[in-house]
Amino acid sequence: MDSLLHSLATFCCALFAGAALYINAVEHPARMSCGATVALSQWKPSYRRATILQASLAILGFLFALSAWLNGSGTASLIAGVLLGLVVPFTIFVIMPTNNRMMALDQNSNEKSIEMLLSRWNALHLIRTLMSIASLVIFIFAGN
Repeated sequence: MDSLLHSLATFCCALFAGAALYINAVEHPARMSCGATVALSQWKPSYRRATILQASLAILGFLFALSAWLNGSGTASLIAGVLLGLVVPFTIFVIMPTNNRMMALDQNSNEKSIEMLLSRWNALHLIRTLMSIASLVIFIFAGN
């Protein structure tokens, strides 16, 4: 049972890490290449949709890892799960203020302000990406 739960946690983490990496490496640079105003217009609906996917994966991955640990999986599974789960409070307490500021902007906002906030958001999102990749590496090595 702990092996199945560990595998499910690893799967959720891999999906989260892949989506997060895609956002930082592909989606965000593409949106920024269109100019700050257009980038903001694209970021808003993308953010709403990505929130549902990524929050679900982080929470499920954490719960599967916790369950695996409670069922006899090693401490590494718990550490990986906690690291993945920490992206949720990191998002709420560190990234959310930037998200809220960007959601309040409109097409008439100062383009330099938009660009600065989008750049800050991308840097903060990169931290989430790196956290999830580190978690995935731990999950993978813990599974062997």
